[in-house]
Amino acid sequence: MNKLQNRVALVTGGSTGIGLASAKLFAEEGAKVFITGRRQAELDAAVKTIAHGAVAVRCDISRLSDLDALYSRIQREAGHLDVVFANAGIAEFRPLSAVTEDHYDSIFDINVKGTLFTVQKALPLLRDGGSIILTSSGAGYKGLENFSVYSATKAAIRSFARTFLMDLKARKIRVNVVSPGPTETPGLTGLVPADHKDGFLGHLSGTVPLGRVGSPREVAQAALFLASDEASFVNGVELNVDGGANQI
Repeated sequence: MNKLQNRVALVTGGSTGIGLASAKLFAEEGAKVFITGRRQAELDAAVKTIAHGAVAVRCDISRLSDLDALYSRIQREAGHLDVVFANAGIAEFRPLSAVTEDHYDSIFDINVKGTLFTVQKALPLLRDGGSIILTSSGAGYKGLENFSVYSATKAAIRSFARTFLMDLKARKIRVNVVSPGPTETPGLTGLVPADHKDGFLGHLSGTVPLGRVGSPREVAQAALFLASDEASFVNGVELNVDGGANQI
């Protein structure tokens, strides 16, 4: 317990799924947690789930003005950051023949542009020696049907970690990546109609050597490790939390 005692952490996309589980775990471990999301009702529910004085800020990370407002509030209420978990992202199945400019822009604006500026605009508040965690995916290096645009964004996230850590080496800020495998989250199950959910998850379980999909809490445990002093000499890694799915 108390692995993040007296730390201030930001978790983007913290109202559901992996982000919510991570924010809750960070708070349980002593952090003052700020979360973002685009839907107020989900943010309100998340604050109750996280407890421990968590603060929710409605924010679309693809809008730079939203990010400016977010960091202004963190500055006022906490004064600094120790951990930035740039987790927010979206996904959508779309075959190559059906990719449109709007589809491309919507996925890249949030997953790539949003992640880049989430990190950049956090830097004045982020203490030297802090931790940045980015959420990628096995889709970033595996060929998955109907997932070309999303997969490309996740490959970009992995690249960001390698270059960010070089840009930030003078400040001793660690930059790492967590890459979930199939994990039961609203974002994943929302890719298919509700009446196909069980079959979809069953199919995904068959792709995992452990024979099941993961839970958001299991991914959150990996994020906690990367955020904490237990990972003080871990920098630039991609930590796969995938039951082996991304390794075969």
